[in-house]
Amino acid sequence: MPQPMYDLILFGATGFTGGLTAEYLARHAPDSLRWALAGRSVRKLADVKRRLAKLSPACESLGLVQADVNNPESLAAMAASTRAVVTTVGPYIHYGEPLVKACAEAGTHYLDLTGEPEFVELCLQRYDAVARATGAKIVNCCGFDSIPHDLGVLYTVLHCPPDVPLQIRGYVSLSMDVSGGTWQSAIHAFSRARHYLQLRRQRGRSPAPAGRQVRALPPGLRREPQIGGWAVPFPTIDPQVIRRSARALDRYGPDFRYAHYLQLKHWPLVLAGAAGATTLFALAQIPPTRRWLLSRRAAGQGPSPERRARSWFEVRFLADAGGQALRTQVSGGDPGYDETAKMLGEAALCVLLDETPDHAGVITPAMAFGEPLIHRLQQAGMRFETQWSPRPGRAA
Repeated sequence: MPQPMYDLILFGATGFTGGLTAEYLARHAPDSLRWALAGRSVRKLADVKRRLAKLSPACESLGLVQADVNNPESLAAMAASTRAVVTTVGPYIHYGEPLVKACAEAGTHYLDLTGEPEFVELCLQRYDAVARATGAKIVNCCGFDSIPHDLGVLYTVLHCPPDVPLQIRGYVSLSMDVSGGTWQSAIHAFSRARHYLQLRRQRGRSPAPAGRQVRALPPGLRREPQIGGWAVPFPTIDPQVIRRSARALDRYGPDFRYAHYLQLKHWPLVLAGAAGATTLFALAQIPPTRRWLLSRRAAGQGPSPERRARSWFEVRFLADAGGQALRTQVSGGDPGYDETAKMLGEAALCVLLDETPDHAGVITPAMAFGEPLIHRLQQAGMRFETQWSPRPGRAA
């Protein structure tokens, strides 16, 4: 087979998160990496390239690739010209499928930032078998959804004794502002909840791995003394991703159970958060109010560098490993943008430069990258930390 022209193409480099990812790669990709910027406007891509060249002179040789989600031929040509594609073009339920199709058919690795359950389900049903046949890794959720959670659980599991029942609860706390693109994706995902449920029913129940069980722990609102606050059920895509990893990887043990929470310190915050989420979900179901919500923040806009510098995240994992307690933590800076650009950029470098697990198809970050990406993120400044409890039997 002829050698592809590029190792990596970043699709959506002119957007807010795409621009941050391009800057991260400019600073951290090896000079030998053959990578390119892709999007609809070559003129705008050239502007990004000039900005990157100020960060790294090696970027003066970056390729520029014109591609459009409404032009399948351009996406097929792009996928055929590279070993991997990273895309930040969302909402993915509207713009993502043609590129997934092109990469799956070409045997090209694909990474995105989606947190949209419907889109991930669509990828699984339509392109998993194709990607397995061609050897492509189609990896959704390579940002804050769901790398800290999926790899955080993997990190926790690897620090537990093998072949014992595992119960893990994850507690998320964070401070951040959202960009227009994230806001738009969230509103669209809320409005399409029924579509997702219909699509999910078509696939039926996920098969249990042979001789093993993978289940959700009953979530429930709870006061959690070990975290010093309230644990509120957090219905993001992350627990679904974690259970998919657990079903695929034997290291998660004979009986794996997981629950996912948002950590809040005070009861009034619990009430305000629940009321706000319920109201937002209800408004997203009605076309006029949905259009009003979408108009509040335009795609392409995001928080300032000063606001991002004040942002942070922390995910704590409390595990019961066959009766022995373990506490781990994953933490870092601005989760939505700076750290997301780091996670996506390092995931792309990992799939190209490291010896990653031998999994293909529509797969999770833990399945696709495993320990090599944990090591990369640690070297890049994200913290994965472990503390065994001195009191065995004190379970999470």
